[in-house]
Amino acid sequence: MVEKKLVWYLEYEININRPGLLGDISSLLGMLSINIITINGVDRGRRGLLILSSKERIQRLEPILRTMETIRLIKLREPTLRDRLAVRHGRYIQRDEEDKRTFRFVRDEIGLLVDFMSEIFKEEGHKLIGIRGMPRVGKTESLVAASVSANKRWIFIASTLVKQTIREKLSEGEYDTDSVFLIDGAVSLKRGNERHWSLIREIMQLPAIKVVEHPDLFVQKGEYSLRDFDYIIELRNNQDEEITYEMVNKQNTLFGFDF
Repeated sequence: MVEKKLVWYLEYEININRPGLLGDISSLLGMLSINIITINGVDRGRRGLLILSSKERIQRLEPILRTMETIRLIKLREPTLRDRLAVRHGRYIQRDEEDKRTFRFVRDEIGLLVDFMSEIFKEEGHKLIGIRGMPRVGKTESLVAASVSANKRWIFIASTLVKQTIREKLSEGEYDTDSVFLIDGAVSLKRGNERHWSLIREIMQLPAIKVVEHPDLFVQKGEYSLRDFDYIIELRNNQDEEITYEMVNKQNTLFGFDF
């Protein structure tokens, strides 16, 4: 019977960092006919590996790893999106401890953010994503870049990227579930009329990706809540930056309205 091989994520912490440790791990995997796909440091003193193996060989590997004094096994499981990106980029995405839907990035991590959103955009079906951040931190640009990376068409429903955009209808060809619909919640809240919100309701029913900038303002309309969002992304210029709406209000005043 041919063993079915799957991709697994292995992460361990180094207890005794001696020469040849990685070679020992590699040799052990080789003896069990487990193939290494990718390996990288994912945190201080930790390594992450994507490996290809049958479930039976993983069950044999785990107790052996737990007996090794030089390392401490952290994770051995089917990889999550965060696991894959951690190996790819060499660090974990910061995640809120209380709200597991919230992920935090700083501007220096734009590449990681784009990669993260691109992977989400590739998923099929409905996804509602909120993104918080101060003006000109790179929110919209990151969304467009992620759409390109995921080979998705992006459609602005409400935006201030180039000029103020308030859509009240879509053309027949734009009702495409393979598109990413981008909504600036601040613009929709202040300038959106009933026809605009009727379009948003239509889009929300589509099995497609919807991204809302300033979700906290968007939900003030009362038709949606933050509980409806599958992901909340926060993008800051630096770790200590506070996300407030004072600057958002000032920016929108330049377009002829304020809050």
